[in-house]
Amino acid sequence: MNRSYVRELDSMLALCRQGGQLSHAVVQGLDLREADLDWKALRCEETVFLGCRFPERVTVEFLIARGATVIPVFPDLPYSPFRPRLYSRAELMDGWTPDVDKSTDKLIYEHFLAHGRENPGVLEALSQRLHDHAIDDALRDLLEGRIEGDGIKKVVGIMGGHKTPRTDPYYKKVARIAQDLTRAGYFIATGGGPGIMEAANMGAFLAEVSDEDLEGALATLSHAPVYTDEGYMQCAQEVLDMFRHGRSSLAVPTWFYGHEPSNLFSVHIAKYFSNSLREDGLLAIALHGIIFAPGSAGTTQEVFQDATQNHYATYGVVSPMVFIGREHYGENTLIYDCLSRQAESKGYEDYLCLTESEEEVVAFIASHPPEEAASV
Repeated sequence: MNRSYVRELDSMLALCRQGGQLSHAVVQGLDLREADLDWKALRCEETVFLGCRFPERVTVEFLIARGATVIPVFPDLPYSPFRPRLYSRAELMDGWTPDVDKSTDKLIYEHFLAHGRENPGVLEALSQRLHDHAIDDALRDLLEGRIEGDGIKKVVGIMGGHKTPRTDPYYKKVARIAQDLTRAGYFIATGGGPGIMEAANMGAFLAEVSDEDLEGALATLSHAPVYTDEGYMQCAQEVLDMFRHGRSSLAVPTWFYGHEPSNLFSVHIAKYFSNSLREDGLLAIALHGIIFAPGSAGTTQEVFQDATQNHYATYGVVSPMVFIGREHYGENTLIYDCLSRQAESKGYEDYLCLTESEEEVVAFIASHPPEEAASV
C-alpha cells in the first residue's frame, strides 16, 4: 500500500469521523469493544487492523471475509507493539514511588532484559520491531505538526555526557542554551537520559521562567547531582511541581540503557528498543543542527555519526555542528580540528563552530539554517 493514500486512524475521534466506513484505512491500537459501529454494514476492504480489540461477536474471520487484514494483540507483553502515540512521562512513571519502583518503564526494561535484549525469540523480536515502527510513525506525526498543531518543527539536537552532574557548569550552560533556543522557536531533542540530556530538556521546559527561577530549579536539583544519588527523581519531581506548565521538547531514550532513568522534563518521549534506530534517528531529525557538550565515548560516537551524515549529505542537507568546550573538543581530543579538516574537503567548514559562549551558540544556529547539499 502507498502510505500517502492510506488513512491512519489512531484515535476514537478519527474513527468516528469516518462514519463507519473504514476501507483502505490503517486502524492502529484502538479498543473497539465499545465503539459505536454498525459492524454488519461496515466496509473494510483493504483495511488493516493493527493490535485492535473487538467485540466478542466480531471475529477475525468475519473481518477477513470483508477484505480486512488483522494483526492481533500480542498477549503477555508489558508494552503495546501497536501504540498510536509517543510516551509521556506520566505513562512511563506510572507505578513509581520513592520507596518502590514498579513503574511501567521499569517493568518493560525488566521484560526486555529477561526476554529480548540479547537473543529474543521470533515473536518478541517481531513485537519490538513493530513497537519501534509505531514510535517512528508517532514521532513523524509530532515533528510534522499534527500533534501540537504548530507546523513542522525546527529540531535542534543537544548531546553530551550522561554522567555530567547537575552541579556542573556545562549543565547550567546547556539549560540556558535550550531556554533561548526554545524561545526562538526551535524544538529541542535529546537522548532523553540524565546529565546533559536532562539539562537540555529541563531548559526547554522552563523556557518561560526567569533567571531567578532557573537558579532556584538548579538549586533544587543540586541536592542529588547524579542519577545514582538517592533522591534523584524526587528532586526532578520537585521542580516539575514548582513549574507545572512548561514548553514541550522531545526525548529519544532506549531500553538498551534502561538502567539510566529517562529524565522527567521532556513532554514527548520516543522510547525505542533498538539503540541503533534511536541514535541514527535522533541525529537524522535534528536538521537545524546539533550541539555537543563535553561527553565521553558515546558522545564522540554521535559526533562522528553526525559528521558522516553531513559529509555525505545523507538527508539532502548540511546542518550546523556546534561544540561547547574549547578545551574538551580542542586541545584535549583534537576532535574539532579533525572534523574541520574533513569539512574543508566538502566546503561546509563554515557549518562548524567551537565556542564557550551561550549567546554565540544560539546565534550560530539561527544564522546557519540547513543548507541544501548541492549548494555547499
